Amino acid sequence: LIRSINDPEHPLTLEELNVVEQMRVKVNDAESTVAVEFTPTIPHCSMATLIGLSIKVKLIRSLPERFKLDVHITPGTHASEHAVNKQLADKERVAAALENSHLLEVVNQCLSARS
Repeated sequence: LIRSINDPEHPLTLEELNVVEQMRVKVNDAESTVAVEFTPTIPHCSMATLIGLSIKVKLIRSLPERFKLDVHITPGTHASEHAVNKQLADKERVAAALENSHLLEVVNQCLSARS
């Protein structure tokens, strides 16, 4: 579901950039949980929150509502790891971000298929 998400700054997918890797995705159907660790391309990536938000939105749109999602940065790979993870884990902040029309447009561009 997430391998084809486009990077917001590069003409490549998150999988092509090794931002997302299958081994860092954990699905537990019995417990209705999905955990995704993603690795920004550089330790000071300014798009880390946007990338995490794009992953989260793709999963929210694609999976049944019963699933609890945990999208976070691979430990030790980003300078602002704690702050980004806190934002991504906060349902109210995620909802507020998606009410921002410009931000939603950027997320939708990341999720759109390439032509």
